[in-house]
Amino acid sequence: MVQKSDKFIPALKFTWLTPLYDSVMQLTMRELTIKRRLVEQMRVGRGHRVLDLGCGTATLTIMIKRTYPEAEVIGLDIDPEILDIARSKVAETGMDIKLDQGSAVELPYPDSSFDRVVSSLVFHHLKHEDKIRAFREIFRVLRPGGELHVADFGKPHNALMYLISLIMRWFEEVMDNIKGLLPEMFRKAGLEQVEETARYMTIFGTLCLYRVLKQR
Repeated sequence: MVQKSDKFIPALKFTWLTPLYDSVMQLTMRELTIKRRLVEQMRVGRGHRVLDLGCGTATLTIMIKRTYPEAEVIGLDIDPEILDIARSKVAETGMDIKLDQGSAVELPYPDSSFDRVVSSLVFHHLKHEDKIRAFREIFRVLRPGGELHVADFGKPHNALMYLISLIMRWFEEVMDNIKGLLPEMFRKAGLEQVEETARYMTIFGTLCLYRVLKQR
């Protein structure tokens, strides 16, 4: 999870739940299915630099490096406790993966630093203004021709998902997602060719995958 300043929402809302994050994700979110699809659509090339924004426990980060071993893969998260878990998991793999602590709305990287930015279940934690700032930062650090790949909650696509969304609407940060505003927010940040590539039903509502291009 990443956000401006030291005040942030932990991945499962409460810090004491952080050690359970991997187990909860596997049980409730079809995590591996969704993240495998996300990794496949990234089409990372040899020598590409990839940023996993809001890397959490580095499940996705490790999957990317395992799938594209010749890419440079970096994970970023603001939560020091979840990064400790991530570092332990990365160390067990023996992979060359860098993990940084930092904020999505003020990325600690130079302009045009990455060929791919990927983010899974991060943006629904951010307030509207911070989503906008994060997307502008992603535009800044992507190289021309680079791509943003996102898995996050989206507009309900059937009656069951709509009923679940009535509960999720109580969480202010999720409203942009439920209203289906993310694609337009990508475009306003300067990103183009926004494509919704997949939808999944989850116990928390519709989860959408996006592919977004930076042309210039």
